[in-house]
Amino acid sequence: MQAYETQRATQAAMSSASLLGLTAHDAVVLHNSNKLTLRLQPCDVLARVAPSAHRGVQFEVDVAQRLAEVGSPVAALESSEVLVRDDYLVTLWAYYEPVTTQAIPDAEYAGALERLHAGMRRVDLPAPHFTERVSEAQRLVNDQARTPELADPDRVFLAGTLDRMRRAVSESGHREQLLHGEPHPGNLLSTRTGPLFIDFETCCRGPIEFDLAHAPDEVADHYPNVDRQLLGDCRSLMLAMITAWRWDRGDQFPDGHRLGVEWLSELRKATAQSG
Repeated sequence: MQAYETQRATQAAMSSASLLGLTAHDAVVLHNSNKLTLRLQPCDVLARVAPSAHRGVQFEVDVAQRLAEVGSPVAALESSEVLVRDDYLVTLWAYYEPVTTQAIPDAEYAGALERLHAGMRRVDLPAPHFTERVSEAQRLVNDQARTPELADPDRVFLAGTLDRMRRAVSESGHREQLLHGEPHPGNLLSTRTGPLFIDFETCCRGPIEFDLAHAPDEVADHYPNVDRQLLGDCRSLMLAMITAWRWDRGDQFPDGHRLGVEWLSELRKATAQSG
């Protein structure tokens, strides 16, 4: 969010906390991209603020609530309400003080993801198929007005990679289930009660390898019964998707353009090696 949006979104978060009887005199920005994440003080609650047009906020709350009910390793909600303030949607969560700055060990990461997947198999919620997210990336790549800086040769290459990897994963024939969608290290907190996942608006249905593709490579070594061929295809698909999003003219991901260039190069190298 831009500076003026950040100020308004912060006020919306503090006002929402006050509505629930929480004392919020100050807010510290923890993350700022298409959504704003704040630590509210002195109530010590985490607020996530999205523009009112943002999709998936209620879905995220519903998923988190259901997963908490079955004992999954997820961050707790402070309130199950999605609060509407001005032009923003606000959700409030428990704040967890990080217990370490070190990366979560691979085996511990894999164990948390395995428990999350087990809990997700017990949750009956309608969720989009992973191919719907791939389609969003494909539409972006095919729309020159939305990706004006993407050179034509790169556009053709990226579109072809998305199509090829989508078909490879879709036709694998593997069992599908509810997934986190983006269980990368930024969405796994190290807390005193163990690793806890956050950010469930990307939940979708697909093979577990699609989730594992977002985790550090070594995590899959500790997860049981992984199909290595499918995992490799999922990793290529995931990299193609996030590369496409970095070329969106409205993308607010920090240093997004540089990453878009870097990831395109990685995709080309991977394609050359597999060919």
